Amino acid sequence: MPQYFFVPAAKVEADASAKNVRREITVNQCRIQRGNPKVVDSVDSERGMRTIARFALCFSLGLLLLAQRPFRSYLGMEGAATDTELPADFNNKAELIMGRLMYPSGGRGGRGGGGNWLQGGTNWTVDYPKGDRTFAAAIRRLTRIDVRSVEQPVNPDDDDDIYHWPYLHVSMPGSWNLTGAQTVKIREYLLRGGFLFCDSFFGTEEWQAFESGMSRIFPNRRVEELANEDPMFHTVFDLSERYQVANYRSLMRDGRGYRADGAVAKWRVIRDDDGRVMVAMAFNSDLGDSWQLADEPRYPEKYSALGLRIGVNYIVYAMSH
Repeated sequence: MPQYFFVPAAKVEADASAKNVRREITVNQCRIQRGNPKVVDSVDSERGMRTIARFALCFSLGLLLLAQRPFRSYLGMEGAATDTELPADFNNKAELIMGRLMYPSGGRGGRGGGGNWLQGGTNWTVDYPKGDRTFAAAIRRLTRIDVRSVEQPVNPDDDDDIYHWPYLHVSMPGSWNLTGAQTVKIREYLLRGGFLFCDSFFGTEEWQAFESGMSRIFPNRRVEELANEDPMFHTVFDLSERYQVANYRSLMRDGRGYRADGAVAKWRVIRDDDGRVMVAMAFNSDLGDSWQLADEPRYPEKYSALGLRIGVNYIVYAMSH
């Protein structure tokens, strides 16, 4: 298998709310193949070297565009509740395209999960596609990141396609039932620079099911609680004060906003050997609902306000580390 890695680089400018904190960060994604470069005996000038570098970059980006799978869409698990119109600019080129991990599910995670995951309509599609597209619109509004208006469902079994998408959202990972090959592929993806954001899972049972899958991806890496001073909470917005982001169905059913015994929000991560966060977990919270329901009067605005800001911070962190 060819070896690829992500080279982050683009520009983010955000007005971080009350403190009016401004950040400038560069974010761009590309895919580069490692290999033995040809030896250049001599270069007449610095201009010649720059020309060679520009040609190599353009060639690499050209390969990227040829190899990436095109946009595709699936049935959402929640049907009309999460359906939304396809934006007119859905096929425009962009610096950032947000991936959504497709996975087989085994009936855990509070909402069933059976069915053919390859056709959509299973747990990986919760809050999809409306949540993803609302979040993309918020990124455009709150930053200067050039993000595509639509998500990209990513199947880890599609050859090397996963390596094109440096950010992957995982909904209801308490129900994933990954194959051995998928765990290997996701591990390689993360070690090469990818970022996985796991969201919308609650309580002891769902955590244990999530942990079972994650321990197969990383048998020897520990999950840690994210410290309040960590850069992920301060990359764009200062999020020193946080609270549980409620699950809508639970909120409407009993007013609690969480499933099972998931009463306390936990912000957890897994790091690589250099300390970079590879996996972020919004455990006992539902950021997907906060994005999907940002315009729903029955869903309290404070949850969407926090959920969108956390999402922006995580995206900027993922693209700049």
